[in-house]
Amino acid sequence: MGDTVQMPFTETRAVPEASTAVVDAVAADAAAGAADCCAPAAREAIGADEAERLARLLKAVADPARLRLLSLVAAHDEMEACVCDLTEPLGLSQPTVSHHLKVLVDAGILTRDKRGTWAYYRLVPGALGTLADRVHGL
Repeated sequence: MGDTVQMPFTETRAVPEASTAVVDAVAADAAAGAADCCAPAAREAIGADEAERLARLLKAVADPARLRLLSLVAAHDEMEACVCDLTEPLGLSQPTVSHHLKVLVDAGILTRDKRGTWAYYRLVPGALGTLADRVHGL
């Protein structure tokens, strides 16, 4: 015949209802968490136009060759260098260097001054400081 398995006796107890104080405390904690989550901004976030301008600046300097170009120009007297002085140290062709310089000029970080057959590039005073301030202010 069949085996009989004896099951231990389990006592069932009624669970007391939560006290009003406990329910109120849980609700207050939830409300405080929601307030922290949905707190208003402490300062104004940048707008779409400012984000576009900042992204263009960051994209302009986010290239190793361009960073080196900025460093080379900054290392020259009066922070100005002829394109003829910039090509060899980078080990890049003149058209490639000219392209990178154009990107930096278009971003407003360098200026270009044509003298005879040569172009001279100069750091725009405060351009890199302004960029750093904008990034730091995020």
